[in-house]
Amino acid sequence: MTVSEYDLELIQRCLNEDKHAWEDLVDRSLRVVLHVVAHTRRSRGLELSQVDSDDLVAEVFLELCKKDYAALRRFKGQSSFTSYLTVVARRVVVRSLGKRSNLVYMAPMPEPWASDTVAEGDLAEDSQLGSMAELVELLRRLEETESKLIQMHHLEGHSYDAISQTLGIPKNSVGPALSRAREKMRQDHLRQQQRRAA
Repeated sequence: MTVSEYDLELIQRCLNEDKHAWEDLVDRSLRVVLHVVAHTRRSRGLELSQVDSDDLVAEVFLELCKKDYAALRRFKGQSSFTSYLTVVARRVVVRSLGKRSNLVYMAPMPEPWASDTVAEGDLAEDSQLGSMAELVELLRRLEETESKLIQMHHLEGHSYDAISQTLGIPKNSVGPALSRAREKMRQDHLRQQQRRAA
């Protein structure tokens, strides 16, 4: 999915220090950041208090605005802003969790690339996918519908119902289609790693 004109304008308003731009950006981004925090907690088998979760959300937004909005300035429009925000947020959350010593662990969710029986909302951690540029490239190599499926479900947090209605595919076909797309990305990613190692 390409970046929307609204998102480009909103980012530019932030960079221009528009009075209400930051509030609009937070409103636009909050659902995505909350989804990333919840997904990362589940995939790592962690129990987090509401205070801890709120702290992680705040850290993501701090990352976006620090150093004169450096993270926003790095956005080049190669993907949707939601996809970019998801990767930035995941990195912040994973880094922050790695520094904490008081975490309570539950049984972890299965690794998203490990099999086709993947829990709803899972996608590879960016330590596996690498950079945003690599993620974008992997998505570009998928068929258009597959790429939209991955972005809508894993990066934007849409339900199977919403995906079915938006893309015009049966709801019971969404899960298998996502599994096939993830497998294609996994195989492509492994091939890239093998080429680098050769």
